[in-house]
Amino acid sequence: MRYGAVLGVLAALAFLVAGCGGGGDKDKDAETEANPQAVAACNGMPLTATPKLPPSFPMVEDTTLTRQSTEGPTNLVEGYWKGSLKDAHDEYKKELQAAGYKILFDELEDHDSEVSWSGEGRTGQVALRDDCGGDKIYVHITNRPA
Repeated sequence: MRYGAVLGVLAALAFLVAGCGGGGDKDKDAETEANPQAVAACNGMPLTATPKLPPSFPMVEDTTLTRQSTEGPTNLVEGYWKGSLKDAHDEYKKELQAAGYKILFDELEDHDSEVSWSGEGRTGQVALRDDCGGDKIYVHITNRPA
């Protein structure tokens, strides 16, 4: 009787696992779909207005800022970096530190990076994603009161 109960549980688990595995191609496509916000920033024209960033925030070479918006007290600035994700991460971290900003956290992964900062009574994050395609990296900067 005990053997039958174990087989029953194993059969039920196999059924559940098989049911969860469907639609693999659909899930794979969703992971590779481009982020519309990133595509717009990566293909946009350079900003003509001054970016809504602290006065001493570094304007990192090889970055083109193309969009900005405000959500409550937070300013968002977006654009793209010409080059590799690792180089973008390293350059933003280095330039922020050189400008006197404190790095609160930074992380570099295969397809994205974050550098969180504080300075001039503000906090924020430079998020970098390889969502643009080609040799462009999506840049998303948040800037909010500390």
